[in-house]
Amino acid sequence: MEAAPPAIRFEAVTKAYGGIPAVEAVTLSIAPGSFVALVGTSGSGKSTLLKMVNRLVEPDAGAVFVEGEAVHAIAPPLLRRRIGYVFQGIGLFPHMTVAENIAIGLRLEGRAAGDRAVELLDLVDLPRDYAGRLPDALSGGQRQRVGVARALALEPRLMLMDEPFGALDPVTRDQLGNAYRALHERLGLTTVMVTHDMAEALLLADRVLVMQAGRIVADAGPHDLLTGKAGTAADALVAVPRDQAERLRLLAEGA
Repeated sequence: MEAAPPAIRFEAVTKAYGGIPAVEAVTLSIAPGSFVALVGTSGSGKSTLLKMVNRLVEPDAGAVFVEGEAVHAIAPPLLRRRIGYVFQGIGLFPHMTVAENIAIGLRLEGRAAGDRAVELLDLVDLPRDYAGRLPDALSGGQRQRVGVARALALEPRLMLMDEPFGALDPVTRDQLGNAYRALHERLGLTTVMVTHDMAEALLLADRVLVMQAGRIVADAGPHDLLTGKAGTAADALVAVPRDQAERLRLLAEGA
């Protein structure tokens, strides 16, 4: 039996802005069902690489494939209906109810929303009576849960997440990250998440890609990163959560 193609494949993709490379000759495959985190300092190319998957950014060279199909051969609206996308600030429509926000993709496809919005509220652990509320009546964490529900409405197999929890307080961020990881497992999704938070990447992802100046400079699992087996390029990023954990330990011991 022929093996399934990668969920995502980048082949020598390059993108520059004003002559300055944001992504440079990246070749990379992401297996179905994996949870991959893209980390790196600001300007390293993380979000640009992610947005090439759903054609929010077009590469200057190279090609991107989703489930074996070149994305440049798929009309952007059709492509984006196959891929869930969650980003910081989530962009809910303020004049629409929670249910209407969740069901907007279904309506664009001419599909009846029915009870789908209510089912998705259950999926992201929000009370069903939130369906009739407006976004302004929700907390930041609740709005982000609605954004995840909206991204899942069309039952995508692939989810792209761009700093999805970055604007939340630490407790809510941790809770929502863990809740999403459980959804990833339950639904058998492939997830690619951009984050500035190395601890978040290490705790949620199966595979962490470290970007620097538009290139992948480390590609490893959390254990290898934490034990220094991913190379010097990753060490500085891993050193931050490791140092914080040590300082907290010393504080707890009264040192």
